[in-house]
Amino acid sequence: MTERLPLFPLNTVLYPGLVMPLNVFEERYRRLVADLLEQPEDEPRRFGVVAIKDGRETAPVRPEDGPAGPLDGLGTATGNPLEALFHIGCVADVTTAEKQADGRYELLVTGTTRFELRSVDASGPYLTGETTPVEERPGAGSGALAAEVERAFRVYQTRLAGAREATTVGRQELPDDPQVLSYLVAAASVFETPVKQRLLACPETAQRLRLELDLLRRESAVLSWLPSLPAVDLTRQSFSPN
Repeated sequence: MTERLPLFPLNTVLYPGLVMPLNVFEERYRRLVADLLEQPEDEPRRFGVVAIKDGRETAPVRPEDGPAGPLDGLGTATGNPLEALFHIGCVADVTTAEKQADGRYELLVTGTTRFELRSVDASGPYLTGETTPVEERPGAGSGALAAEVERAFRVYQTRLAGAREATTVGRQELPDDPQVLSYLVAAASVFETPVKQRLLACPETAQRLRLELDLLRRESAVLSWLPSLPAVDLTRQSFSPN
């Protein structure tokens, strides 16, 4: 089964179950949001978030050329926009949308399900893509791995707070469900975008948890020597400039 979705390329990764604020100021994405808001209220207002492999999410500023086209900012030297994007993305469901006086939109979106991007259409004002859903599979041993990841994440949080000369306030509850935990840890950890993308694309929860366990142990060791990494809120992705 395929679904055609509007696409919002970002220099970050959205995960199922996580929320992300978006400040939508470019004309092409304002048009995307306006089109979604024109749909009947009982229809889902959804678009696909895909991480950018080559390029950036904002177009170069060229006032004389008018509004940015759908491919501006992406590294599409080959002429194939599919090559500039990672192929596993996440469906974003618009939770709230507030239009500002200057025409911008302040969005809050929630990640719902993963998809594979099969093709990209750049013929309109913004990109659209043919997508197929990606099944969520637990994999063998995900329960035991989740317990190990939770312990490693607690150590990582403590050392991250120490690196920032901050204090941890209380003990935040983590979800019992291994899949939900795996996505929360992926979103809340300070990893580079390609690493976060690897975590999103893992075919099984168990594989994602194993990778996270290795990453958290490595990063905790690094933090004990290089106390200079920023912290990330547990429940939100980083704020996107567009």
